[in-house]
Amino acid sequence: MKEKGLIQVYTGDGKGKSTAAIGQAVRAAGHGLKVGLVTFFKDPEAFGYGEYKSLEKLGIKTFLFAKKHPHFYKELNPDDVRQECSRGLEFIKELFQDQSWDMLVLDEINIAVRDGFLKEEEVLSLLETKPEKLELVLTGRGVTEKIIEKADLVSEVREVKHPYSQGIKSREGIEY
Repeated sequence: MKEKGLIQVYTGDGKGKSTAAIGQAVRAAGHGLKVGLVTFFKDPEAFGYGEYKSLEKLGIKTFLFAKKHPHFYKELNPDDVRQECSRGLEFIKELFQDQSWDMLVLDEINIAVRDGFLKEEEVLSLLETKPEKLELVLTGRGVTEKIIEKADLVSEVREVKHPYSQGIKSREGIEY
């Protein structure tokens, strides 16, 4: 068992932030660690994300909040999205009370902060209350400087070339 859990951040404009975090989750689960994935702004009912099925088979628990983002779903009320993100944040705090978790991935939480659905101070406060042995992985574009300062590891995924720019649509099993 590890002595101290760290805070990892995967950010940037390139593809692969969630994929890297899920890779960390799979590695941890393969070593017998208890892992959870808390996701914001991803809707498996709409896209059929295969990773959720695979993660559950590996014993990684998945929890979904604010499945839709107003940028893509114009009919959404931003106040409702904020409330759902806050519900997710409160749920994470509840998970912190259970000392049996070894790793939690907070997928796209940086987007929730960047777009004003969560306040930077709320996430910084969450990071302050992280159980000592818990490894915490945050993903999403637009991470703030203060969250970067608090993190132990920050990786920026930079887009150099993307098939979408060449007219290639997202492919099932590859991009989603």
